[in-house]
Amino acid sequence: MNFTVIAHAVEVDHGVKRLSMRFIKKYAAPERQRLSAELCADIAKEFERLGLLTLPRRLPTSENEYVFVIEKDSPLGQAVALASSLALLEKVGENPMSWLLDNYPDIRSSLT
Repeated sequence: MNFTVIAHAVEVDHGVKRLSMRFIKKYAAPERQRLSAELCADIAKEFERLGLLTLPRRLPTSENEYVFVIEKDSPLGQAVALASSLALLEKVGENPMSWLLDNYPDIRSSLT
């Protein structure tokens, strides 16, 4: 997997870039016919290694879907990481700020 092009595109666009899963697959595994859950997990790990994260956090297996790739150390990346942590705590019933996610009900599916 060579995500140098994607990492540079995110950097050029001030820390966030909207990409199709088809474009990501082109650099991750051009020889593959389709995206699998395992390949998407590997892609997410490689993004993590490069200091990038995605929104939604769990990559879709459809090549027609779009995701945001965000620099993890940017203010937006830190906000997404924090919100993801709160969503995971909510999932296990330990969120100290559950009222926050109540105000934004549609966000849970993108963060967990």
